[in-house]
Amino acid sequence: MKKIHLVCNAHLDPVWLWQRQEGIGEALSTFRIAADFCENYDGFVFNHNEAVLYEWVEEFEPILFEKIQLLVKKGKWHIMGGWYLQPDCTMPSGESLARQMLYGKNYFIKKFGIEPKTAINFDSFGHSKGMIQIMNHAGFDSYIFSRPSKVLKDLPGEDFNWVGFNNSQVTASRSFHHYLSGKGKSVKKINDFIREYPNKEVCMVLWGIGNHGGGPSREDLEAIQQFRKENTDIDVIHSTPEDYFTNLKSNEQLKSFDKSLNPFAVGCYTSQIRLKQKHRLLENELFMTEKMMSAACANGVMDYDKEQTTEALKDLMFCEFHDILPGSSIQIVEEDALRQLEHGLEITNRIKTKAFYMLLRGEDKGEDGILPIFAYNPHPYEIEGIFECEYMNEFVSSKVYSIPKVKQDGKIIPCQNEREASGLHAMDWRKKVVFTATLKPSSMNRFDLTLTPITKKKINYKFKQYVKNGNISIKTNELDIKISKLTGLIDFYKVNGENYLEKSAFRLAIYNDSSDAWAMETPKINDLLDHFRLMTVKEAKEFGQITRNEFDAVRVIEDGDSRVVIDAYFKYGDSAAIISYLIPKSGTNVEVKVRVYWNEKEKMLRLSVPTTMRKAAYIGQTANGFERLFEDGTECVSQKWCGAFDSNQNKAFVIINNCLYGSFYQKGTINLSLVRSPGYSGHPKGIKPMMIDDRIYPRIDQGERIYSFMLLAGEETIIKEKIDKIALAYNEKPYVITAYPAGEGKTINPIITLSNQAILLQTLKLSENGENYVVRLYNSTNTTKETTIISIPLGVNEALSLNGFAIKTYVIKDGKLIDSDLLERPIK
Repeated sequence: MKKIHLVCNAHLDPVWLWQRQEGIGEALSTFRIAADFCENYDGFVFNHNEAVLYEWVEEFEPILFEKIQLLVKKGKWHIMGGWYLQPDCTMPSGESLARQMLYGKNYFIKKFGIEPKTAINFDSFGHSKGMIQIMNHAGFDSYIFSRPSKVLKDLPGEDFNWVGFNNSQVTASRSFHHYLSGKGKSVKKINDFIREYPNKEVCMVLWGIGNHGGGPSREDLEAIQQFRKENTDIDVIHSTPEDYFTNLKSNEQLKSFDKSLNPFAVGCYTSQIRLKQKHRLLENELFMTEKMMSAACANGVMDYDKEQTTEALKDLMFCEFHDILPGSSIQIVEEDALRQLEHGLEITNRIKTKAFYMLLRGEDKGEDGILPIFAYNPHPYEIEGIFECEYMNEFVSSKVYSIPKVKQDGKIIPCQNEREASGLHAMDWRKKVVFTATLKPSSMNRFDLTLTPITKKKINYKFKQYVKNGNISIKTNELDIKISKLTGLIDFYKVNGENYLEKSAFRLAIYNDSSDAWAMETPKINDLLDHFRLMTVKEAKEFGQITRNEFDAVRVIEDGDSRVVIDAYFKYGDSAAIISYLIPKSGTNVEVKVRVYWNEKEKMLRLSVPTTMRKAAYIGQTANGFERLFEDGTECVSQKWCGAFDSNQNKAFVIINNCLYGSFYQKGTINLSLVRSPGYSGHPKGIKPMMIDDRIYPRIDQGERIYSFMLLAGEETIIKEKIDKIALAYNEKPYVITAYPAGEGKTINPIITLSNQAILLQTLKLSENGENYVVRLYNSTNTTKETTIISIPLGVNEALSLNGFAIKTYVIKDGKLIDSDLLERPIK
């Protein structure tokens, strides 16, 4: 007999075309109505997920909350999903997704004594395979999703085994006709399902009114009762996701699928880029702050502020909601989310600053005439790089200038002055020093800055030594790079004699786009329209309000022992851009910074990077793993890095970012998606034009936007071992400031060191019960790796082995690592 599990739900977007305060009202109304139906209709079960909605009910209508608790005990209300909310499932990091599950499950266990086993993301616009291992680690065994639907055609069925990294697996189901039925249309949806799947024995149909709340209706419940009376040959029951999957697994042999569930709504990888950048920044700051605070607490110089970090975490998780982070909401919701992310950033900044100064207390006082610079490295391994720090010049005079000298452990290291952030140039007062150094792991690193006074400021605006045959060429023992003065673009990038880029790399390309904020009707946005062009000298001077005679549209602006910095100025239509190339004097990791002044409509801006590896695979980072991306011009989503990998030649070229997610790749060219300008919540469904043209509507992402990238090239085998480490350090940057310690504190020991740099410290924090510390490690390669973890403050010294892409959570208790699940419970 055919059995149909009816799963009644009320998909409720907390925000989208409305703000949070309206979402709260809809949550209260929806839950109130659903509770009444649960009490008045025998056999009916209402299902709902998202801890944030239950928190609203608990805060604003506690009597209703108690009623729901009782209904859960009676089995008439089912807690499903178990996450904080339904986030975007492609752009949040693995740790962010882990926190969605950790917070949500702990909330439901505490408030209802229920631990859901089926994860639910009905409305998210794509799903990373990296989630599967995280879900297993959190105790989930099944998953329901709706999108992608039409564009994802290679699934082995609507129910299948979804396989992730490290042999992880969940049973997945793509819901029939999404998650809704509409008022009075539940029986129609049931009949539609039966017609489409006449031979399927174990079935699930989601029904209810949704998007803006709703859930069950009396009309639907009575229609379903009548349908059951008239169709005695079909077993139709009010059910739950867990019961469906239990029934399914006992009746069907399912096929497997081992890819991410993409693409869908590919414009969402770029729309409202400010939100995405601020989200990434809060991710970085929160997880770095937890590491620094844990180091201070474990060394006995600070108390752990769990209440405040939880507030910042909730800011982060809420803004990962699938209509916020993807950029599909209205403008006021965008502004609300930016404010909420800033709230989280303010919390983390205060805690991080306090932790820094507590960790600084053990440092010796500085000597007279020496300006101490301190850099805290939150990572459990050494970090090599170029670091910046602003300071106050002791020679405050309009006639006296200075040259810096920086020492580390008594040895002079490469350094240089560069232009500071301030526009106060009447006196050589506020300064910025840039230096090349290696930072010790999980430690406060000290640098001594001394200044030599000079009476004449040396400024070279021509830098003739770099200009050759109409190009700017920088060559070191490892690196050879050429930037054309005719185009302002990179013409080659050679690492140890091997060229990785074709001519005109990092060209700003304009593509035709639409008003659709999601771009849901196509997996590709690659109709090339035009390019930015290099400004003339006159245009550049007018753009920058420059009066100096010696000026060029491609010019060296900084030079010293650490790096050379080159600026190039571009324009297109009503828009302009500045590309800065930061070229190191040692090493090969070139930085590229892009500042865009964007004023176009229904267009998309990309950064075109043609590599020399036309047959290379395109690979990008996903949540706790990396995977091969589309190579046919389809828009891709990746996280902190993407790149071309040629295993036959053992070559790789990778672009690390701290600021974007979308790209497409074709014939060796990487096209990074910077900004697009559709309408706010512009939707293709309905009449044309998409945006009603009776007035001028605002467009997304008008104005100044800033991006940063780092280039990494070399042997593929070496790159894959270190790429995640470098990308994490580029995002969770060491904290560098000038400070004067009192020299009265205790000696601070490194909180964590790891012997294998392919294994990352994903998180270090206080346990959820507040009794111990928790470390989450991640093997960033696809092969088994060993490491030794040492923590003097916590008394740990253990050897570990992690499978390829494995995530491992350990609770540290009495100097021992206790292998635990994501909820910090011992694994038996």
